[in-house]
Amino acid sequence: MQLDLQIPKDKITLSQLEQYLAKAAWILKGPVGASDFKAYIFPMLFFKRISDVYDEEYQLALAESEGDEEYASLPEFHRFEIPQGCHWLDVRETTVNVGLALEKAFRGIEQANQEFLYGIFGDAQCSNKNMLSDHLLINLVEHFSQYNLANSNVDPDMLGQAYEYLIKHFADLTNKKAGEFYTPRSVVHLMGLIIDAHEGESIYDPACGTGGMLLESINHLKDNGEDYRTLKLFGQEKNLTSSSIARMNMFLHGIEDFQISRGDTLRNPAFFEGDHLKNFDCVIANPPFSLKEWGADNWVNDPFGRNIAGVPPEGNGDMAWVQHMIKSMKPNTGRMAVVLPHGALQRGGRQDTSSIIGNGPAGSGDWPCTKHLLRHWAGCLYHGFQKPEGRGQAKAGAVY
Repeated sequence: MQLDLQIPKDKITLSQLEQYLAKAAWILKGPVGASDFKAYIFPMLFFKRISDVYDEEYQLALAESEGDEEYASLPEFHRFEIPQGCHWLDVRETTVNVGLALEKAFRGIEQANQEFLYGIFGDAQCSNKNMLSDHLLINLVEHFSQYNLANSNVDPDMLGQAYEYLIKHFADLTNKKAGEFYTPRSVVHLMGLIIDAHEGESIYDPACGTGGMLLESINHLKDNGEDYRTLKLFGQEKNLTSSSIARMNMFLHGIEDFQISRGDTLRNPAFFEGDHLKNFDCVIANPPFSLKEWGADNWVNDPFGRNIAGVPPEGNGDMAWVQHMIKSMKPNTGRMAVVLPHGALQRGGRQDTSSIIGNGPAGSGDWPCTKHLLRHWAGCLYHGFQKPEGRGQAKAGAVY
């Protein structure tokens, strides 16, 4: 493999990036269904990006060392390590079994960067020739090769915007306008205003999907002239593809202080402090609506103490998400915003959540505002609630 060390003179525009990514989806159309585009295109984009950034870092180190190639290859000069045979150019030079070459590169990069990238490329079968022929993959690789995606040629913010465009584009193609994959931008922006994150705070999304709500907190601080790099982002997502995309999304936006965990939040929450759930300054989510088989049997004696408002219906987990989010807020200063379907508070359960809310765990009074937060959400587009004077400042909002 011969590294391309030429830095382009003109930066790519946002319009060029958007057209570039949309064309990649068009190349896959036919053999691959629209709902599966994301499983292939996002990893390809991320692979191309980190390969080009590696080349750029290599060039800078080479110039610094007056041409010492061994010096320029040292891991300390690179954000991510790319093992021999796993670079974009290695795949581009492959003409037979291209899918196998891609999978080898993906696994090699994940293995070499286990702390940050393990499992990030997902589990798409690029080597399935019945779906992805060598000819199709060569066309896709050549399409992605037309632009250099190094930092000198595309800003992380612009690449992140193009990435968000691609997420919305796929949502439009598959009619997934809400839920696990995509939440409309206007709703995400509204929820960012509700939680009103500030420097140094922790943000948590228990159903983070592709990470859009976490990134909105970053944008909120940028808009207010605050240092977004001080935020601590946490997310959990059950879907393997979505959780991988969320991690790639963070890196492509230039965000590094984050933890995205894959797993079932209601059954196995990922974040703890000692022997209890971790508490966050801001909790924000658009959880899957009316989730069935969400784990009601475990909720009766929930080991994490989240059943502060009773047990929701077995066939509808909306209120389980709300209770999990409340339990994850810092008791005195926490804020939260959640998207819920109409009628979420009118559904009965094993214990009616509309009638026993507000008592807190074992009458402890830890959440004296719970009754106000939940009972008055019904029928609201958005409303903010605060504890009475002297009881802290916990606030929540609901978007229907």
